[in-house]
Amino acid sequence: MGHTSLEKIIALQKKTSHIRNLCILAHVDHGGNEYLINLIDSPGHVDFSSEVSTAVRLCDGAIVVVDAVEGVCPQTQVVLRQAWLENIRPVLVINKIDRLIVELKLTSQEAFTHLQKILEQVNAVTGSLFTSKVLEERAEKDAEAQSSCTENSSADQVYDWSAGLEETDDSDLYFSPDRGNVVFASAIDGWGFSIHQFAEMYSQKMGIRSSVLLKTLWGDFYLNAKAKKIMKGAQSKGKKPLFVQLVLDNIWNMYDAVVTRRDKEKVEKMVTSLGLKVMSRDLRHSDPKVLLSAICSQWLPVSRAVLSMVCEKLPCPAEISAERVEKLMSVGARRFDSLPEKTQELKKAFLDCSADETAPVIVFVSKMFAVDSKALPQNKQRPLTQEEIAQRRELARQRHAERQAANQSAESPGSALSVKAAVEEENKEHFVAFARVYSGVVRKGQKVFVLGPKYNPSLALRLPEGCSVADVLPSIPHMACCTVDSLYLLMGRELEELDEVPSGNVLGIGGMEEFILKSATISTSPACPPFTPLNFEATPIVRVAVEPKHPSEMPKLVRGMRLLNQADPCAEVLIQETGEHVLVTAGEVHLQRCLDDLRERFAKIEISASEPIIPFRETVIRPPKMDMVNEDLGKQQKVAVIHQVKEEQMKNPEGIQVDSTGLVTLTTSNKMATVGVRAIPLPEEVTRLLEDNVELIRTMEQFSLFAWEDKTLDINQKILENIQDFKVKLESNLQGHKWKEAVERIWAFGPRRCGPNILLNNIEGYRRPSVWQCLEREKETERAEIRDFDNSIVSGFQLAALSGPMCEEPLMGVCFSVETWHMKLSAPPLAQQDSVNEDSQPAEPSNDDQSESSDVHETSSNRSRSRVEAAGGSVDCYGPFSGQLIAAMKDACRFAFQAKPQRLMAAMYTCEIMATAEVLGRMYAVLSKREGRVLQEEMKEGTDMFIIKAVLPVAESFGFADEIRKRTSGLASPQLVFSHWEVISSDPFWVPTTEEEYLHFGEKADSTNQTLKYMNAVRRRKGLYVEEKIVEHAEKQRTLSKNK
Repeated sequence: MGHTSLEKIIALQKKTSHIRNLCILAHVDHGGNEYLINLIDSPGHVDFSSEVSTAVRLCDGAIVVVDAVEGVCPQTQVVLRQAWLENIRPVLVINKIDRLIVELKLTSQEAFTHLQKILEQVNAVTGSLFTSKVLEERAEKDAEAQSSCTENSSADQVYDWSAGLEETDDSDLYFSPDRGNVVFASAIDGWGFSIHQFAEMYSQKMGIRSSVLLKTLWGDFYLNAKAKKIMKGAQSKGKKPLFVQLVLDNIWNMYDAVVTRRDKEKVEKMVTSLGLKVMSRDLRHSDPKVLLSAICSQWLPVSRAVLSMVCEKLPCPAEISAERVEKLMSVGARRFDSLPEKTQELKKAFLDCSADETAPVIVFVSKMFAVDSKALPQNKQRPLTQEEIAQRRELARQRHAERQAANQSAESPGSALSVKAAVEEENKEHFVAFARVYSGVVRKGQKVFVLGPKYNPSLALRLPEGCSVADVLPSIPHMACCTVDSLYLLMGRELEELDEVPSGNVLGIGGMEEFILKSATISTSPACPPFTPLNFEATPIVRVAVEPKHPSEMPKLVRGMRLLNQADPCAEVLIQETGEHVLVTAGEVHLQRCLDDLRERFAKIEISASEPIIPFRETVIRPPKMDMVNEDLGKQQKVAVIHQVKEEQMKNPEGIQVDSTGLVTLTTSNKMATVGVRAIPLPEEVTRLLEDNVELIRTMEQFSLFAWEDKTLDINQKILENIQDFKVKLESNLQGHKWKEAVERIWAFGPRRCGPNILLNNIEGYRRPSVWQCLEREKETERAEIRDFDNSIVSGFQLAALSGPMCEEPLMGVCFSVETWHMKLSAPPLAQQDSVNEDSQPAEPSNDDQSESSDVHETSSNRSRSRVEAAGGSVDCYGPFSGQLIAAMKDACRFAFQAKPQRLMAAMYTCEIMATAEVLGRMYAVLSKREGRVLQEEMKEGTDMFIIKAVLPVAESFGFADEIRKRTSGLASPQLVFSHWEVISSDPFWVPTTEEEYLHFGEKADSTNQTLKYMNAVRRRKGLYVEEKIVEHAEKQRTLSKNK
């Protein structure tokens, strides 16, 4: 781009009302006004929906492109939902209308009906999002009204049955051509139009006001030629709608003359009547599409239609809504009104979008992207002046003379090293922060605060009044001070250096790689809150272990993976306990791109990746009522099964007892403590609830930890309400005799203290502090005592929940009920207390409290004994007592788990496939081969396309998209998104027990057990023992030569 254009862009950046952030920079002349349009393109594949999220956050509007043939695809729904969640205004482009004419051969009337249906489908998606929002708000109001009603119960109660949808204005939400937010286009042929263009065109010709034409061109209206009036009811009277008559017929005639018939005379007439100039070269061209695009790009240029719609219908940065600002500033479950006062004052800066000197600078960085050092403006080649050419010539002469001198003597090693260092510097990747200025003016060399996603603005209140970034400040968690190195204007792949960027603009910031990992908020005010995290539709689920081909290149791989982690918003990089470097990605396509980036850009070495590491979960279920051949398990079979269980119990190690109900009693190695544990499967709804509320459980755990240390943690009212709702939902889902008061008796969640498993306290006479302490802090309750080694029991449960007995995968949906816990301590537990402290929490609230064990009541004289005596009593030949108790609890949980029917849980993808009728059979064959299950199949109206919704295990998904494309000759392509965890119904340890099973499966039952195959694959990968017979029924080998 020329120097003059850059100056013009810098001038336009200062006019906030003439900026449109849609997210290739274009400089548009529109009705005498010049607009600056920041257009950010985003990939369409579902694996890269994280890129859509990073783009959407920086924009005020979005262009949603829909295929005129396929209509609303699954990804269209995802994109609309992301735009909705970020409160940005979308406009619609219905593209590929030429396919309706050339491929589907629809008449103009049929095409009109088809386009109406597509609009209805898009509006249905928007409508469903709007309805759910209104109903949520209504539910909140109802809850508030209910609480006020209970206070004023004497007043007459009048219930309003309306859902609140009637009063809410939703007219601006929907796409409608007469509102000007829809463009019909064929990008390949270079044309596009909105109804406004035709309304203005025909108002001059027909003498009808353009405002009337605008309202009637789209809809059930027709032109009465005799009365010269526009009438309603075209469909009922069998008349041509205005849109068909005045718009579509003209386009259909153009295609008919140019592409179908190639009628030169008619084409020339059309060109003359439209007042266009077409070059004779285009008229003579053998490909009719060349002539078509030459005519259409002058008659109805797509760029003019789309950019006019963008400038008129999408908001400028200054028109940001208060609702969106509050949503951006409210981190986590914090409500805007609960933020500190100084932070709330910044809302005005957001809404003003001011570029004044006094306005605080607020910038959001949505992602970091890698740039080659050659691409940076300061390293670019520019035209040389005569003096510079002379200097370079002189330098070249000197170098040549030095080289000749070096050849005569021994070559110095220093010069080789300097050349190598220069090459490395040239190949180095630099990171540029992709950002947008929401307030103030960012300048080169300016000092700013970098606020991480976990920064708490209330900590800024501790800073001295009126402090700035230049002052020496005390260190605050998740806040760093830095200087803005360089500012860039993003020109497609080019970067142009800038000195300052005012509010409302999208920009690149250099030199931030040391301070920002993936996203951050930059501000000159420490009271600024971090923006809410980005909404990622795709969940990282596919893992591979990565290693260099040559072990000596390991440092390069580590550095490359660190760079990849920073450059990709959705990729995660982990180092497992085994020392493996693991890459976690959203899907197969995303994985391939990450590996290619590692090889070619970031590590620049040869790497080898393992087979994908497929995640599983382990769970228990209720005893099945049907056997493997769907026969009802009668009493005699059950007896046989019980006998079988009893035989298995005989194999249990010493010190473990398992009764017929599944209660496992286990004694520690030194026989000082006994623990009784039972495993119970959790209802599916409860498991889902625990998964969805991980953050709330983490907050509760943090509160309990603070309470244990006699500190207080401030939790705002909104989170407390959410915790109360969570508790109520848990109680409603845990009904029945065995779950009586279970919610109150929850001891801990696991694994990692916030997972989908529960530890229940069913010990008689032991009442410990509840996990719901944060809800009970207002109530004056007597303080519950915590027994010694309480934390050892919890730690044992956490270890058991983190790696199950089947294949060391985490547990899910299991409740461990501790029913007995006896200890026979002969010495005070002060030394044990030290060992428990290693488990992150103290065993007792204070040293003065008296704590009670089941067999020993401690006295103050016992406590005053020396630590040496205590240590001698607590540590025996089996090690510290707390460690023995942890191990015993872990083993008890594992044996209790094994006493119930065990199952694996597989990660499942939802799979949406669009395919034609002729390839349905082949597509179903691929699905069934890969253990897929079809949920829904519906035909798309007006087309021969079917939409199939299915679920598919992640373990079977690798190569699935390629196989489907090959088998269907490219006519079907799937979109895979992680959905949920599902129990695999077959038992991995199953052996035939009933007569019917023996008849059906044979004595060996050697038909493939898919669950066992999955389990053994995981065990083999982890280096665990795999029970398999390598040689079975071996016979003497006979060679071909001596076959006697």
